[in-house]
Amino acid sequence: MLIISTLVFLSCTLAVGALLLWVTPTRTQHRLTKVLPSRKQGNWSQAVVKAADRISRLTAPEGDWESSPIRIRLLNAGIRNSNAKLVFFAAKSVLPFLFAAASFAALRSGNIAQMTTLLLIVLSAALVGIYLPNLVLHFLVKARQREIFESFPDAADLMLVCVEAGLGLDASINKVAEEMNRKSPAVSEELALTNLEMRAGVSRDKAVRNLATRTGVEEISIFASMLTQADKFGTSIGECMRVFSDDLRHKRQIRAEEKAAKIPVKMLFPLVLCIFPAIIMVILGPVIIQVTRTLLPMLGAR
Repeated sequence: MLIISTLVFLSCTLAVGALLLWVTPTRTQHRLTKVLPSRKQGNWSQAVVKAADRISRLTAPEGDWESSPIRIRLLNAGIRNSNAKLVFFAAKSVLPFLFAAASFAALRSGNIAQMTTLLLIVLSAALVGIYLPNLVLHFLVKARQREIFESFPDAADLMLVCVEAGLGLDASINKVAEEMNRKSPAVSEELALTNLEMRAGVSRDKAVRNLATRTGVEEISIFASMLTQADKFGTSIGECMRVFSDDLRHKRQIRAEEKAAKIPVKMLFPLVLCIFPAIIMVILGPVIIQVTRTLLPMLGAR
């Protein structure tokens, strides 16, 4: 046990020392700061980003970041800050050490003697720290995709009304983005970005494909394909929007019915583990007490 404690202490000390050496500026940087004109000190967020930039190099993958799956997942979660990559990989580098040190300190104070058990728990805590940023990102993506899926039929209906009223598709997207800001900020933001891309000179096909990539929702991909086919073959956009809106509402209704059908199965475990034992105790408790009171004198008499 003493050997493990010594090894953990040395590992944490070396990790902190390496981190300090990584973050502290070198002599060359000190000289440059003296020669170059002084700049205003940044706030705490800039300091965090600077530290995250150095730490993230330990786990950040090399290669094209624009086509990276992590970047697409960050876009699906609505995170477009250029520093999100640094913070994400810095968290994946720091959290394993923090979780492992915290679990070791908590279990060491609890006088756990089994070295194998302690080592397994510390490694498990480090593994949780590695995958925790991915788990948080997964939940953020799912929540945003659900919001977009539930609100996009209303946006499609508004777009259909605008198109049938005589507006062009670009103006309709801009108008819907303004009107959907209160109900669904995610849909409004994505449609506004699509409109800005088309204003900047990006073709409509490319802009709607980028919309599907940023959201990660299958129905938005269908919407992008529908607009592309409508432009290619010259079909009525209004009719396509009407069919798409009806189909999307039907899918939303089916998904709601599917979730409602899963409720009895999900309620089975709380019923068996929590409610049924309490009901059994309420029903059989008085009977058991009465039987005990009746049988105890008889057994004592014998």
